[in-house]
Amino acid sequence: MRVGTSAGVPGGVGRSGYDPSVTGSKRASISLLWGEDAYLLREAALSTIGSLRATEVDAAQWQGGELQDLATPSLFGEPRALLITDARSLTKEAMGELTLYLAGPDPEAVLVICCHVTERGKVPVALEKVVKPVGSVTQVAIPRKDLEPWLVQRARKAGLDLAPQGARALVDTLGLEPGRLLEALDQLGSAFAGQRITPQLVARQFRGLGEQRVCRPSLRLAGASLPAAGEELLDAAARGTARACRGGRSRDEVG
Repeated sequence: MRVGTSAGVPGGVGRSGYDPSVTGSKRASISLLWGEDAYLLREAALSTIGSLRATEVDAAQWQGGELQDLATPSLFGEPRALLITDARSLTKEAMGELTLYLAGPDPEAVLVICCHVTERGKVPVALEKVVKPVGSVTQVAIPRKDLEPWLVQRARKAGLDLAPQGARALVDTLGLEPGRLLEALDQLGSAFAGQRITPQLVARQFRGLGEQRVCRPSLRLAGASLPAAGEELLDAAARGTARACRGGRSRDEVG
């Protein structure tokens, strides 16, 4: 997994990159994680928090005062942790509270901020500016060349035998979204338990999804929700009844 720029806390996620072993004393107390894939962001955030019990706040639902808990000792003396998601939705007032807290953060408290960006997007400059002096700023991403080996490794950890060619077939069929690829692995593991996952098995399980990727422009012109349409097709393919792109009808209905 690739790392972007970093500053501040030595030995944290921002300096070493996303590392599933980042827990305990190696945990950065303040981290800004950003990237295009929501699944990877959340996985990195939970790894950074480690075993601490964290409060999670959606920035779009910020009410004010959420950061006060970080400065309040817990009943049992354990460090406080706060996870802020969808940081692009932080209002001017919320940014003011965050800036004030970061001017003198509690060294024992853990604050993780997740910022999901669009393709080739960047973390908001104002947010990076307030975090960088006291924490780490990390891009969470898997380079294209590492995606298939990463998928094979994740399959192995889950007890699945994914052939390298099978990983390539999954990426070619479903695209580059890690979260979606892992969901597909779960489906393959259930459908072909104990078998080596080859391109042939991937084709059997997800036949028809090649059409869906080709037909994305027509879905967009029809005003369809692309994520929703993709999930519908993924579910349909798992049942062996992938929908055709023509009129949203199933193969059996097209005539």
